[in-house]
Formats: sequence, structure tokens, C-alpha cells
Amino acid sequence: MARRERTRHLIELGGLVRKAGLVEIADDDRVMLYGAFLDLALQMRGEDGARAKLLFRRRGARAFATEAEEAAATRAQGSKPKASSARTDGET
Repeated sequence: MARRERTRHLIELGGLVRKAGLVEIADDDRVMLYGAFLDLALQMRGEDGARAKLLFRRRGARAFATEAEEAAATRAQGSKPKASSARTDGET
């Protein structure tokens, strides 16, 4: 059972990578994505790591909330879902 849980967890993480648009931005370049993740890890471990984590958590929570609102509005209208605008590119 632990193997299934681990597999599901990894699939969910991969979904987040795609949802954030990173696969398309990096043109599916796994070396580039790995480098970006390493840089992100350094940033989160750095002097302002706690601040960076808080900022990332807020952005993620806001994006999930926006997506949930859009999905609820779409269901209420009875139409197909549109592309999500929940990305927070360029926010600080």
C-alpha cells in the first residue's frame, strides 16, 4: 500500500508542475526544470527562506481558491470550464 501512496503523491506533484505551466515554459526540458527546482530549494533554505515559503504558500492558496471559484461558477452556468487564470505570474 505504501508504494501506491508514494506513486499517487508523485503523480500529484507532477500535476502541480504542469498546472503551474512549467512544462510548457521549459519546453518539457527536464534538465532545466531540475535546475529551477534546485534554485528554488536554495532560495527556500536561504536567509529569507521563511519569508519565501510564506509568499509561495500565499500565492498557491490564492491560485487554488481562484480555480475553485472559477470551477464553481462554471458548474453554476452549466458550461465547459475555461482555461484557468489562477497563475500568479509576476506577483510579489
